[in-house]
Amino acid sequence: MASTGYHRRLIACTMLIAAALFAQVNAIHIYLEWNVTLDSTIKPVSQDQPVIAINGLFPGPLINTTTNDFVHVNVFNNMDEPLLFTWNGIQQRLNSWQDGVSGTNCPIQPGTNWTYVFQTKDQIGSFFYFPSINFHKAAGGFGPIRVINRDVIVVPFPKPEAEFDLLIGDWFYDSYKSTRATMCTHLGAYYTIPDITLMNGKGPLGNPMSKAYESFNVTQGKTYRLRISNVGNALSFNFRIQNHQMVLVETEGSYTDQITLDSLDVHVGQSYSVLVTANQNDADYYMVASPKLINASDFTSLVGIGVLHYSNSISQVSGPLPVGPNPFDLHFSVNQAKSIRWNLTAGAARPNPQGTFNVSNVTLSQTFILQSSIADLYDQIPRYVVNNVTYSTPETPLKLADYYVNGTGVYQLDDFPVQSVNADASCGVSVVTGIHKGWIEIVLKNNLNEMDSWHLDGFGFYVVGFGIGDWTAKSRDTYNLFDPVVRSTVQVYPGGWSAVYAFLDNPGMWNLRSQLLKHWYLGQELYVRVHDPDPNPAKERPPPENLLLCG
Repeated sequence: MASTGYHRRLIACTMLIAAALFAQVNAIHIYLEWNVTLDSTIKPVSQDQPVIAINGLFPGPLINTTTNDFVHVNVFNNMDEPLLFTWNGIQQRLNSWQDGVSGTNCPIQPGTNWTYVFQTKDQIGSFFYFPSINFHKAAGGFGPIRVINRDVIVVPFPKPEAEFDLLIGDWFYDSYKSTRATMCTHLGAYYTIPDITLMNGKGPLGNPMSKAYESFNVTQGKTYRLRISNVGNALSFNFRIQNHQMVLVETEGSYTDQITLDSLDVHVGQSYSVLVTANQNDADYYMVASPKLINASDFTSLVGIGVLHYSNSISQVSGPLPVGPNPFDLHFSVNQAKSIRWNLTAGAARPNPQGTFNVSNVTLSQTFILQSSIADLYDQIPRYVVNNVTYSTPETPLKLADYYVNGTGVYQLDDFPVQSVNADASCGVSVVTGIHKGWIEIVLKNNLNEMDSWHLDGFGFYVVGFGIGDWTAKSRDTYNLFDPVVRSTVQVYPGGWSAVYAFLDNPGMWNLRSQLLKHWYLGQELYVRVHDPDPNPAKERPPPENLLLCG
């Protein structure tokens, strides 16, 4: 019997190795070269402001990949400040060295270049990239990522006529350096909101500040896939198309139950795919993205407006903008969020159904309860805090310190309180242990009066619950453990909470952060260290040969 068990394990191991080799053989290598500059000629809103352009483009170029492909991005930093890019939602399996945040990578210095090499391992879906340090995201530098299914996978909807990437986000009129400088003031850190909303880098239709507006050309009777991402700095938005409904099919690498929607809330850092059928008369129709928790009539420039143009249309858009839900109606938003569920029968990156992996009977190894709020430190310096600790970025990236000196002199592991709030606000290099191959519950509580949005690098997490008001252990009775959607960014409502589960099977140093730019810039983040002591590179990749050193 022992011999039989041994041979079964040997066969299983051999099959896994063969599958891994097969995936590598069938993957392709994509080589990209990016020239990153500060461009003062683009002027998306007729303002003299520098925009971060990639190869002269704003937004940046599409990264179009297939499951398991290897992507090589050679970044030439021709700006005047250090630069990093992160790949929002790409899990960097066993390879946090390529994650592109301050805790994993030394920045690319001005006048130099560095090549990221990452794999879209076991992923499909809609994502985007953006610059991750120095408040650069407020200047652009973002662009779409598509990860396409392998041919052997059955996609749970007919192939659309075409696909459109739609990057929507709020935007400041001032330069990013000017806006960044205000973050040391209470007005800038706590109260200032952006000025306008862009669609694919273009201002709203009819706005005097807009140089152009976004328009998608469609043919009557055809169905199209829109990959919508909120690449903004601060504001959630509700998206809708005049006289058209949308069928939700995917979010951040997960196929969803297909639900028909009149409008869709998209929070900062989130991505969705919807199908839109051009089933109306040949004409032009408004595409609208209106801000949440803001009275749009007082801030009309924050209403993004584009056009869905039928190919035989001879008329321009007309009539009032399509009306969306009340922007202050949290119950509408929460109920819609709860209706977004995992498609249990569809395959995604692998042929087996997504529902093969579920959380209905998991045993939790850890629970983090993280409360976000604000605090003034020292000489009334405004900061965003998690459990009353604001993150302080060390000169040496955590991943380098962890690899070379076990963190000594850079961070103290587990000094951060994961289930309580410190009495006094403080700065810290917050690094906590995530138990390797354990299930973690993360409860995110929002003590602010604005929408928040949290992201975990390295993983997709199961969104098991939302609530308004305080979270207690009794709140677990409301969790959806049957078909929670898996994604990497979740909204947290003002005065409310969100709960997620994650299986920590991906060793590395992983950033857990607010996606709101000023929150992140001012300290609302921590790192989860998932450690596998096995030095086998099949368990976690060694540092890349071109590793940058600093600190």
